[in-house]
Amino acid sequence: MKRYAKSTKCFAVGVGSRASEIAAFEWRLSTSLAERCLMFNLNITQIKCYNLMKMILKKYINVENLDNESYISSFMCKTVLFHCIASKPSCVWKECNILNCLNYCLFTLNNCLLNEHCPHFIDHENNLMAGKFSAEVKQQLLERMSTLIPFDGISLFGIPIDNLGERLQVKLNMKNEVHHAMPQQDEYTMTVTGNLLAELAKDVLRIVEIGDGSLETLLQKVIKLKRYYRAGDMLEKTACRLLVPPLCTSIGSLIASQNIQINNTVSSEALTWIEAGLDSDVASSRLKLASIMYCVGNAEIAALILPHIEEQYKTEVTEPMCDCYMFDRRYCKKGFGRLSSQYGVEVLKYIVAFCVKFFTLEINCVPHELQYEMFRSTQEDLLHRGEDDDWMDCAVVDSLPYLYFLQYKTYSFLQRPQEQQQALNKLEWVIRTELNLAHRETEFIRTVHGTGEQTC
Repeated sequence: MKRYAKSTKCFAVGVGSRASEIAAFEWRLSTSLAERCLMFNLNITQIKCYNLMKMILKKYINVENLDNESYISSFMCKTVLFHCIASKPSCVWKECNILNCLNYCLFTLNNCLLNEHCPHFIDHENNLMAGKFSAEVKQQLLERMSTLIPFDGISLFGIPIDNLGERLQVKLNMKNEVHHAMPQQDEYTMTVTGNLLAELAKDVLRIVEIGDGSLETLLQKVIKLKRYYRAGDMLEKTACRLLVPPLCTSIGSLIASQNIQINNTVSSEALTWIEAGLDSDVASSRLKLASIMYCVGNAEIAALILPHIEEQYKTEVTEPMCDCYMFDRRYCKKGFGRLSSQYGVEVLKYIVAFCVKFFTLEINCVPHELQYEMFRSTQEDLLHRGEDDDWMDCAVVDSLPYLYFLQYKTYSFLQRPQEQQQALNKLEWVIRTELNLAHRETEFIRTVHGTGEQTC
């Protein structure tokens, strides 16, 4: 990871320092690629610390500013987190120790604020707090921070974002009346809500089909959804939030495929679009990013992304979802139904794994074993093809098998045979045991031809 961070390229941005007298003539170095590498390498506890820091700042620190400015930014939180991770052994960052980790991060942030010095994690000479606020504002911020340090967790109960405070109180049995007011979940409720969320996920997949597969078509869809979001009601805004991320991923993948064809690199524009779509679901968008990194030769980055996806993919609750087949209601996981009834449509991105679909124009973003799927039509097939047969030109695969397949290919490239064999074992296991796979035959074929193992 250090080797990649040191060798990767950076960008020059036409933004000067606030503390400088010649800001109009200055350029800022942006190390976003190295930072993205670091973020993908965070474990779940570190990610939770980052999210909780942002929630705490929004609720308790960056409030009632006359100029409506967030003096302590998310980037500062991320920078502080990086410094804290670098200064503490990895064994500290465990979920059972999350309050202590969060307390350490807030304490470090308070010290930065006290000294008006928050050094950029990679470029230490760049002080993120230089010229950021006046002495009066600094005093206000320190006063607000003083109510949080030492951090005992009580302040979390007052956070309204995602109903965090209320959910914590319910979980800790501190709000018994909520238990009485909430109807008890039964098997029928979980079945109905699970089926509703599954059908919603399939609707998302159907609607975000990219038509002729052109970049122009995709961009037009995103522009329309943006317009609908601004003018729409609550339900329309929810629909747009679900539909836009998969489209952003496809746009990024199309641009990346063009980049790879021209000069075997991936542009910052492609990565920005892909990053905007990472939260479409549990796995598919991140798998596209890992696939692109592998195809462009950045196997080390792919190896960083894939374990994070595997950690997020909770097999006991996550449902694979595809528009290519009828969802079998008999096999809906109980955990999936339970979370669907508790949290509604917003939980889709945490418990649904869309299939990974590559269109013909994305051919440079997939390993060669999967490229054959794009050329399965014979001349006779083309003559009799209907409007609904466009999928024949696509390479479509379920998320979890593709995760293990990419791990196999990546670890093979990096000459890590033990992890490579583990990935192969997991691939074989998921093909045999996951009940709701839509493209099982694709998995069998790719396991044989992609790995050279005659185990299937």
